[in-house]
Amino acid sequence: MTLHAITVLGHDRPGIIAETTGRLAGLGLNLEDSTMTLLRGHFAMMLVCEGVVPDVDIEAALAPLTADGSLTVTVREVPAEAVAPASGTSWILSVHGGDRPGIVSAVVAVIAGVGGNITDLTTRLAGDLYLLVAEVDLPAGADVSALERDLVGVAGDLGIDVTLRAAETDEL
Repeated sequence: MTLHAITVLGHDRPGIIAETTGRLAGLGLNLEDSTMTLLRGHFAMMLVCEGVVPDVDIEAALAPLTADGSLTVTVREVPAEAVAPASGTSWILSVHGGDRPGIVSAVVAVIAGVGGNITDLTTRLAGDLYLLVAEVDLPAGADVSALERDLVGVAGDLGIDVTLRAAETDEL
């Protein structure tokens, strides 16, 4: 079996997910992981599928999605990797404040600095208000109090608010 990473990007319209996943299922591919969102009105979807179909056959099956030029599709084989069980703790990071360049990079650099891993991240611009919500895995033994102090320091420099709270298992 082979894993395939598939992206679909472009102008949003009803039916993209149904058409894409239907064509993949028709090839016998198993949808193992996916995410989809609208980014400033543009459709963006990433999928990881498993099956014995070559990339070129997947591309051919998805080609009708791109026929009118409103969507682009990419397909590439990705190596199968064993997923190690999480040995740390899960947290929810929230940021909000006035929009400005550098918010994401500054805040996630603090998380990376303690060995934290961002497992999901969503940002939105609502008028002049910038919002970020991220799921974060922190390594066992991470000094959460020191991390929170560092995040508050970066938030102060950027003029934003930041919170870090333990994730409830039913949230993830």
